[in-house]
Amino acid sequence: MTAKLLYEKRGPVAHLTLNRPDKRNAVDIELHDALCEAWADFRDDPELRVAVVKGAGGNFSGGADLATHAPEWQNEGPMIGRNRLEYGLSGITRGPLSRISKPIVASIDGWCVGHGVELAMACDLRIATDRAQFGTFEVRRGMHPADGGIVRLVNTCGVGFALELLLTGEPVSAERAHRANMVNRVVPSGELEEQTDLLVAQILRCDQAAIESAKETVLEVVGRTLHDQLRIEAMWGYALDGANPAVAERTQAFFDRVDPGRAGTTVNPL
Repeated sequence: MTAKLLYEKRGPVAHLTLNRPDKRNAVDIELHDALCEAWADFRDDPELRVAVVKGAGGNFSGGADLATHAPEWQNEGPMIGRNRLEYGLSGITRGPLSRISKPIVASIDGWCVGHGVELAMACDLRIATDRAQFGTFEVRRGMHPADGGIVRLVNTCGVGFALELLLTGEPVSAERAHRANMVNRVVPSGELEEQTDLLVAQILRCDQAAIESAKETVLEVVGRTLHDQLRIEAMWGYALDGANPAVAERTQAFFDRVDPGRAGTTVNPL
């Protein structure tokens, strides 16, 4: 695997670090290929439960590396859209790797713009520092997002906020992104690693089968009618209740007030 991506396994957690700090971790073709390989390994390794993706050198990602991608896009011709339907840039933005059922966390510092936004929005949870900035600058270059940037902004943040980013080409602060539900948490810049580890620990205390089923249910219900959404949730949820052997043990731990990280007056450490 290329040095442009650092891929490390620490117990049940996969850590992916975009490692092109001199290019603000812009995703070129080589980095895209490495990300696809790493996501597939994360999906297929039964020992891995959560993935964290971040950028090296104080930035998350400056987007797609136009020096490598733009000539390819121009030379491919009018069939480029159809030819790319089954896979997205950076792997998880579209296609089979976008349906990984394990949780993925984006840990964001500095600039997260262009395709960096698409990669972050393709993750399940996003934690950002108070110095992070977000923007979709493609319209300045005669383009607009094509790897989930529009769809996920609309689905997660709403039409108004998505249009502001997409039509102005101006960045927004981490705090503004937080108010728009673009990021889940904003933390001081010196605490990003610590707070990311805490978020991962909160995920890991939960039952893996339940987490994966919940994520799959969310992906399945998006865009459907309310009637179908409710039926799918009930079908998947009750099927899990009846099939998951961990339910009895974890329920008893709840009754005995010894479940880890218990909310309320008897909090236990994670």
